[in-house]
Amino acid sequence: MTDSSHRLGSAGPAGPAGPAGRAVPAPDSPPGSLGESVLGPVRPQARNARVVGASAISRVVHAWRRSLQFRVVTTTMLLGMLVLGAVGSYLYQRIGDRLVQGRADLATAEAVQLTVTAQAKFYSTDKTQNTDALTIAAQSIIGEIAGTERSRYVVLSRLSTNVSSFIVNPVVSGEVNASYIPEALETAVAGDAANQKVQIVSIPLSGEAEPVPCLVIGQQVDLPVARGYGIYYVYPLQRERATLEVISQIFLSGGLVLVLLIGAVAYVVTRLVVTPVRQAALVAERLAAGRLTERMVSRGEDDLASLATSFNAMAEGLQRQIRQLEDLSRVQQRFVSDVSHELRTPLTTIRMAGDLIYDSRTQFDPVVARSAELLRGELDRFEALLADLLEVSRFDAGAAVLDTEPTDLRRTVAKVVDGCQQLAERKGSRITVSDPGVPCEATYDPRRVERVLRNLVVNAIEHGEGKPVEIRVGTNDDAVAVVVRDHGVGLRPGESGLVFNRFWRADPARARTTGGTGLGLAIALEDARLHSGWLQAWGAPGDGSSFRLTLPRAPGTPIGSSPLPLKPVAAVTEAAG
Repeated sequence: MTDSSHRLGSAGPAGPAGPAGRAVPAPDSPPGSLGESVLGPVRPQARNARVVGASAISRVVHAWRRSLQFRVVTTTMLLGMLVLGAVGSYLYQRIGDRLVQGRADLATAEAVQLTVTAQAKFYSTDKTQNTDALTIAAQSIIGEIAGTERSRYVVLSRLSTNVSSFIVNPVVSGEVNASYIPEALETAVAGDAANQKVQIVSIPLSGEAEPVPCLVIGQQVDLPVARGYGIYYVYPLQRERATLEVISQIFLSGGLVLVLLIGAVAYVVTRLVVTPVRQAALVAERLAAGRLTERMVSRGEDDLASLATSFNAMAEGLQRQIRQLEDLSRVQQRFVSDVSHELRTPLTTIRMAGDLIYDSRTQFDPVVARSAELLRGELDRFEALLADLLEVSRFDAGAAVLDTEPTDLRRTVAKVVDGCQQLAERKGSRITVSDPGVPCEATYDPRRVERVLRNLVVNAIEHGEGKPVEIRVGTNDDAVAVVVRDHGVGLRPGESGLVFNRFWRADPARARTTGGTGLGLAIALEDARLHSGWLQAWGAPGDGSSFRLTLPRAPGTPIGSSPLPLKPVAAVTEAAG
């Protein structure tokens, strides 16, 4: 037996029957149909739906990025759905194949017996005088073997290989007709007189909303006088299809419940792992905020408990080291402050003696007179160093305070430039100031800002090698700024962040020629930070350096952008080229 069966339910629904009974496709909807008439109102709804969908997707993406638990649960459920879908599809296919195969085995066995019975009845009939008589006999025989139930239909039709001139019209039982028999099956039956041929075909039956898969079994019979005809048994597979629909619903509902259970299990399991991790993150944030006594709760002896124990040990070590550093810092601050204060008394005595010697230098030998002048200069530098050390100790102790007042930054710049003119003339540098021509008012501490600018200008004169020093003043809605630019040796890559370190020198072999203490830029940076401002540096070897001080118009106000660029325009253009 040749079995050319299709899987149950694989055939699509047929359209309305044509003139010959064949299925024809349904006509397309004409222009101006219902879908086109409501298109206008649908468009705004579609846009709203897209907006809602985009918002939902955004929330899901945000949860996916932020929550480890959400990722694990979602991934587990998706993988569970894939596995259940694959297993369910395989089982569904196997069950469908077994149902069809079992039905086919029973039907083919029954068809063999019915064909033998029909053939015997055809041979025993005596109504062979004419076509009408034989047709009546065939109808009687087909009716007998078809039975009265709707579980089986029978079709008798002439084979294409039959050359007899004695023709019997097709005989059918029930609501099927000969046009439902596929041509491929007819050809197969005509070419093989000894064996059955089986095929599954979707046939429209009354009382069914869509075509019903039917098992069609064909075999040759020999009619008296009319010769070779094909007898076809049509077995509807409604019960098998209904069984598969029930199984499909069970698979879907059971799979959905199982996926939800898998998700719930994954949620519980991941929560057991994620909760200690979240606790560790929270404790770490509190430790970073300065709450050094925070610790994780450690329970049991598992890996998570080991994590909590190790984390707490790390926190203990950090707390101990931070306290040691704080104690050391306090000792250092106290030492610097005490030494600075203690040195003031002998320094005052030395200053008085030095001043007397300096005032009487004309009475001494020239060598001794020169020594008196050097002593006075070094005493000035030593006194400035003590003042800077005291200021640094105030910053370290957090005792520095601002004495702010509304001031025009241009006035402060002019005051600093006037005070540095003598030094600039001695070094051969010319100071130029670019005034924006508009008020540059801000609320700041004039004494501290003046000290910052003086340090920047003196630094530019000292390292400018006698070349011009340019000062630019600018303002915008958020801030005021000053840029001090020199054309000296410049800074090597990486040194722009080191110039603000205490006692740092680009060239340790280079002597200080202006009496600096090595703390000027460090104090300037602290003064800028105290104003919630910026102090930034830029430099290039052989192209000089640039320092920019940016202050908010009001203390504590965030700065969006500086009014002036840090890098010179020529340097930016050269880098871009």
